[in-house]
Amino acid sequence: MKNRVTLKDVARRAGVSYQTVSKVLKNQIQVTPETRDRIQLAVEELDYRPDILARGLRSKRTYTIGFISEEIATTPYAVRMIQGAQDKAWELGYIILLINISGDTKMREAAFQAVHDRNVDGIVYATMYHHEVQHHDLLKKLPTVLLDCFVDDQSLPSVVPDEVTGGRVATEYLLSKGHQRIGVITTSESLPAKYGRLEGYRQALAKHNIPFDDQIIFNFPGSIPTGGYLGTKHILQQENRPTAIFCYNDRMAMGAYDAIRKMGLRIPDDVAIIGYDNQELIAADIFPGLTTMELPHYKMGQWAVGHLLEHIDTPQSEQTNSPVQKLLECPLIVRDSA
Repeated sequence: MKNRVTLKDVARRAGVSYQTVSKVLKNQIQVTPETRDRIQLAVEELDYRPDILARGLRSKRTYTIGFISEEIATTPYAVRMIQGAQDKAWELGYIILLINISGDTKMREAAFQAVHDRNVDGIVYATMYHHEVQHHDLLKKLPTVLLDCFVDDQSLPSVVPDEVTGGRVATEYLLSKGHQRIGVITTSESLPAKYGRLEGYRQALAKHNIPFDDQIIFNFPGSIPTGGYLGTKHILQQENRPTAIFCYNDRMAMGAYDAIRKMGLRIPDDVAIIGYDNQELIAADIFPGLTTMELPHYKMGQWAVGHLLEHIDTPQSEQTNSPVQKLLECPLIVRDSA
């Protein structure tokens, strides 16, 4: 059986001390680029792998993060949150124990208990869309970061999209294209994303001294293409119809496309459309390509794991009493619809 490669083996190959190798691999020391390259080459040539069991016994850690996902792993919309979290964890020497749950209370309880019983070092709790979640006792017993969700008293750190800025950027982009009358198709559900994006829309109009007109705001019970279709028909049948429409998400924008074509109008010549989410199976593949705001799923996953491990590594005496409530920018993805 082949003997395990040790830090001392890597150090001998790289011509440095094993303490230097250890600190370089943990990013705990600054060395010259040449030294770092030699160590990295030695690691690759010897196929060095850290002894996780020994490492865990020394540090009293399992180097495992419990990632509890509310339906993310089984839908195409937000799965890049998992990828971002996994990539960051791997980069920092951790693995993720992923459990996907539905809204079932018993399943949620079992998931929390499962990660707790396996002695994970911390928990990332992630939801498919931005909303408030309820406290759970086990979340208070382990370092926890909330991903795409939050608790009302802000007692746990969280990372969510900056919905207000996203709504403002989307509206200002349409205004920069000369549109003065911009309709909105949104959901009637009580969600932070709805209120944040609409607030950003209001802010952009106010900045340009354009009055808010609720006659061109259409609410639909859901966020599906049907709402976009019906909303577009309603808005564009008005006498002073908008020349642009801001849709709550890309699925509603897809319905708007259908309505505009059936009315004999063209995108963007007669009506410009901007969406939200950047669901690539929709936004990049419909014609013309949909200009939209991208939800930063991958970056949110990265941030959640990075912040969790930073919290784990920070002595209790140095931790602040106010958990971070992080807002991440939603980038504008320009295509041909606006």
